[in-house]
Amino acid sequence: MAEQRLSGRAASPGFAEGALYYLPDLSGAERQSSGHPEAEAAALHAAISSALETLQALAASTADEAADMIGFQIAMLEDDALSETAFEAIRQGAAADLAWRSAMDAEINSYRAADDEYFRARSADLEDIRDTVLNALIGGNTTSKLPDGAILAGRDLPPSQFLSVDWTKGGAIVLSEGSPTSHVAMLARARGVPMIVGVGTLPQSVDGSILIDGAHGIAIINPTASSRSEFIERRVMDDVAQQHATSMATQSAVTKSGDPVTVLINVADPTELTTIDPALCDGIGLVRTEFLFSDRHGLPNEDTQYRVYRQLVEWAKGRPVTIRTLDAGGDKPIRGLTIDGESNPFLGVRGVRLSLTRPDIFRIQLRALLRASALGALKVMVPMITVPEELATVRTMMQEELAALQAASIDAAMPPLGMMVEVPAAALAIDCFDAEFYSIGSNDLTQYVTAAGRDIGAVADLADMRHPGVLRLIEQVVAYGQANDREVSLCGDAAGEATLIPALLDTGLRTFSVAPGLVGRTKLAMSAHTPASPRGAQ
Repeated sequence: MAEQRLSGRAASPGFAEGALYYLPDLSGAERQSSGHPEAEAAALHAAISSALETLQALAASTADEAADMIGFQIAMLEDDALSETAFEAIRQGAAADLAWRSAMDAEINSYRAADDEYFRARSADLEDIRDTVLNALIGGNTTSKLPDGAILAGRDLPPSQFLSVDWTKGGAIVLSEGSPTSHVAMLARARGVPMIVGVGTLPQSVDGSILIDGAHGIAIINPTASSRSEFIERRVMDDVAQQHATSMATQSAVTKSGDPVTVLINVADPTELTTIDPALCDGIGLVRTEFLFSDRHGLPNEDTQYRVYRQLVEWAKGRPVTIRTLDAGGDKPIRGLTIDGESNPFLGVRGVRLSLTRPDIFRIQLRALLRASALGALKVMVPMITVPEELATVRTMMQEELAALQAASIDAAMPPLGMMVEVPAAALAIDCFDAEFYSIGSNDLTQYVTAAGRDIGAVADLADMRHPGVLRLIEQVVAYGQANDREVSLCGDAAGEATLIPALLDTGLRTFSVAPGLVGRTKLAMSAHTPASPRGAQ
């Protein structure tokens, strides 16, 4: 069979070789109906319970944003309204699998046809929910049966299927659709899984091996000897670069021209720090506290939060630890806290907007942070700040809680208070915000500036942080910070992408916060950077 090349978009760098494994397609699969509505309803109830157990196990086994993604699916599946139409069809005589598929397909099509981009993006979660239940109902194949090192192929890959794979044994992903800015692409980059999206029509079957070059977005089916030789050469060069990056991981970050750069790490759960040497970084630039609020047993109390924050400060050994207050809402719902049914949750009550509507819960977190601040170099960062009054309100609340703690003879201290810069209006008027430091959230800032959702494949190319509008906003914020002696960092996904680092350094940015596994590559990219020519230079 002749060599065939598939070209797409690079979603996660890396090289892989293996057999192509097509993701299960349940569109035509059926089960034998019992013919009894009661038995069919019981079968669907059991399948939904099984799917919930599967999703809950996945959420419990991951320590990053994947838990939030799966949490969204759990919340939807636990809502009886989602399955009500299917059970009604079963009462009318339909088989459980056909009733579920029909009801979910109608819901999915409704989401896809929505004017709002948030609902269009959530259609992928509904597809994932549909297929997880069908797998339990029909007993179809799942990715848990994958051979080691398999190359997954399909139209798209939902988070639950990605998380069910043991990627420590190798493998890669090639998708006919998908987006390099999707949640699954973010997970692939964080775990070092090569991934290519948007390759178009996939071959029906492949005999032999397939080579994946994730950095260049190329898949080679049945490669010739020459193509294989070139592939091996690129992979060897990449391995050498990775070894160099590993050796640099615990060294100070410096550009080629000698400028020092601060490299911090992002933390989604303190458990991931157990195997990380603090010498890897200059501190923690982002602690996502959402994991504390995903416990199904209820919202965390003050002592529970304090113990976690204390653990982070103790791990850092004097290095700064920046903890972000709860950033719920949007694609991160929390049962009993976030608002259901918003027409556009990404533009709704999320981040600090939500916290200020629930001061009883917010003050508990603030008290725990104030107590932990007495133990070391803790900083507090507030998400989704849009107007100066929000930041001022948070500061006032912290001062009130600090006074109450001190009156009760409880050790506490006022930490530096900073803000996320992710709303374009805040970036444009950064001089109006009296924050002690600023941290740019590149994911949301890019999404809002370009009006392109990162999980919507059709507009993925538009959600590009290289857009001059995004870079100019970052440059403006950095310049203001430098002129006023206030630290400006970037903690979004872009901070760890080697291809974006030169553009970010050219904005003047000198503090980056990245996933722990990307520290070496980030420092390596910085070491090769020389400043760009000044604007307007000939």
